[in-house]
Amino acid sequence: MTERTTRPDMPALQPTEATDIRSAVQQRYTLVAERGLQAIPDDGGGCCGTAESCCSPNAERLYSPEEIDAVTDAAAAASAGCGNPIAIGELRPGETILDLGSGGGIDCFLAARQVGPTGRVIGIDMTPAMIDLARKNAATLEAHNVVFKLSQIESLPEPDGSVDAIISNCVINLAPDKPRVFAEAFRVLRPGGRLHVSDIVVTEELPLEVQADVSQWTGCIAGAQVQDTYLGQMADAGFSDIEIVTSVPTSSAGDEPWAHAVRSISVRATKPS
Repeated sequence: MTERTTRPDMPALQPTEATDIRSAVQQRYTLVAERGLQAIPDDGGGCCGTAESCCSPNAERLYSPEEIDAVTDAAAAASAGCGNPIAIGELRPGETILDLGSGGGIDCFLAARQVGPTGRVIGIDMTPAMIDLARKNAATLEAHNVVFKLSQIESLPEPDGSVDAIISNCVINLAPDKPRVFAEAFRVLRPGGRLHVSDIVVTEELPLEVQADVSQWTGCIAGAQVQDTYLGQMADAGFSDIEIVTSVPTSSAGDEPWAHAVRSISVRATKPS
């Protein structure tokens, strides 16, 4: 892992700013959930920006046909990730899995197939409409080993050392306090537990006006950190064996002059035994 870069001139978000960001994110993903309830794919011109946006419903680009067939149309329609953390997560029968920012539940349901009836999957999301959608999807699928809880990912409602693996799909970039997210993930993992994350990062700092634009936060852009900073925060939380599994350009930023800096990565890391 290379040395991290920091911006000493960028102050930490103040509480009111963090509240504004969370409110805007909730509003956006309420609309995504409503589309999921109607099982309507995003048309590229509605609440979620372009059809290629990382935060637009885009299950067909991220999951195999078999995986999509295994979940409800509503779960697929509300999928707004930038990767497939299940593909990099070596989940085992009987394990307890936690999904940070579970949305309509697609990753939870796929994880539930891997851990089997003796395992358990917990989905965490801060948007009530997403929790409602995910619970409806769970009932339709009769996914009895999946539960969804309303909470911010900076404050997880789980005991210390209680889960075997954590997954997250294009959500941590939306969190105003990322170090707290990684600290909480580390806390709830058992020794030897694994973190599997797909997310958006940047290779260089974005312009200050982009970082300050709430609409760019909800579009998974403004909250994206420089990759070394992002990985360094994992290490600061205590994670080891941090490995980038995939790193690809994303068209989330369209033709903006800084679009070349935006990338979608999949990362895995471990809580030391």
